[in-house]
Amino acid sequence: MEFLPTSLGTRPRLAVEVRAEGVVAARAEDAAALLTAVARADVAAGAVVPSFKPGNIADRQGVTAAVRKVLDEIAGKGSERSVGRDVTVVVPDAAVRVLLLDFDQLPSKVAEALPVVRFRLKKLLPFDADSAAVSYQVMASERGGVRVLAVAMPKDVLDEYEGVVTAAGYQPGAVLPSTLAALSGLDSTDAPVLIVNAEPGEVTTAIVKGGILLLHRALDLTANAEAAVSVATSVEGEQGAWEAPLSADPAGYDRFEAEAAMQTAVIEKAEMRDWVATAIAQATASEITQTVSVAAAYFEDTLHTAPESLLVAGTIGAHGIAAMMEANGLEGLRVQEMVETTMLEAGAVSASVPRGWLAGVRGALKN
Repeated sequence: MEFLPTSLGTRPRLAVEVRAEGVVAARAEDAAALLTAVARADVAAGAVVPSFKPGNIADRQGVTAAVRKVLDEIAGKGSERSVGRDVTVVVPDAAVRVLLLDFDQLPSKVAEALPVVRFRLKKLLPFDADSAAVSYQVMASERGGVRVLAVAMPKDVLDEYEGVVTAAGYQPGAVLPSTLAALSGLDSTDAPVLIVNAEPGEVTTAIVKGGILLLHRALDLTANAEAAVSVATSVEGEQGAWEAPLSADPAGYDRFEAEAAMQTAVIEKAEMRDWVATAIAQATASEITQTVSVAAAYFEDTLHTAPESLLVAGTIGAHGIAAMMEANGLEGLRVQEMVETTMLEAGAVSASVPRGWLAGVRGALKN
């Protein structure tokens, strides 16, 4: 398994990303990663539950069908030559741990260095480092120290994501975490860049300068959804209390009043659910804005200059992130999509595949 970008000499020309909100795939004919075909398919709520625990693919049949649909749609488009069945698989950040580690020294040979990196991860991972899939890349090597980007994923969780691709009739050729995949799509430049990769259940911020990763911070937002389920369950219980008297002996009971009360309860239940959805959306917007604010402050403290722009990946998109920041009083950043229109062949994308969805697969296809 390859967790980190390498040369496209052997990299597949197809890429697919599995997210909690759906599946997206893209195709490029060469290392420039001009997307010649893209496709997207939704999955049922709860079908994909990104985490470090087994059960990420809760609906294997449904997710496999979505993966097959998008890959079949793009595999037959583009140039006449066959692209084969190999695919780069992009997985959610919430299922992978990404860490920046400092070593006094590190062996130059991968076979000798990997056990050293794995040993360091033992006390840092919330899962077993010995059985995990681990990859690393040297970010900087200077006298007196080596900085390493380490990526780890529970093996059984990795097997789930690779399994749906295999079941769909394709072969996983590489596996990349969502934000690291998106970062691979950046052009080589010394200018520092601030990135946010967000969807309703998770948000990751990153800073890159001259191809060197300076920050990678992932935050799980699913606690908001759990709170919504708890409140909704409580509301449903209250509705049941109104229904019970109607099935009892109506003698001495004002049925019209009871029916009115039940109708009121149903209305209040719907209003409560709307309120919960709004509260969750507001809390999510607040957390995402706060996460961006913290990353921007780190950017300024580390690089001694304030970021001017924010590149956006993920299903919420640049417009959504900008609206969240405005609503929560965060100003001073120019918000823009990470995937520009020039990165897409004419006719390759439609409104059904927003550009924010494409950052991971596009980066996975770029040299």
